[in-house]
Amino acid sequence: MKLQIRPLGDRVLIEPESREKDKTKSGIYLPDTASKERPEKGKVIAVGQGKLLESGKRIPMNVKKGDTVLFTKYGPNELKVEGKEYLIAREEDILAIITNN
Repeated sequence: MKLQIRPLGDRVLIEPESREKDKTKSGIYLPDTASKERPEKGKVIAVGQGKLLESGKRIPMNVKKGDTVLFTKYGPNELKVEGKEYLIAREEDILAIITNN
């Protein structure tokens, strides 16, 4: 049985893009432990229904499953499911949708 995660409200489940190993100008590769900052780019895996206002009206989400997004570095919460890392962010933590035109 595969575990499924469905974000609530205005939350988004993001699979962070794996970072390439950092390389200095002199050609030295830095290990992952040297720079443990979170990635700021990822793919949207699932989205909630949207923010619910006090009036009962729901604001639709601007992002959809499959979008590649840029998000704030420290806004999302980390989540590990079946050995794989994900992030859960509010839609307001997403800065942009990346498209290839």
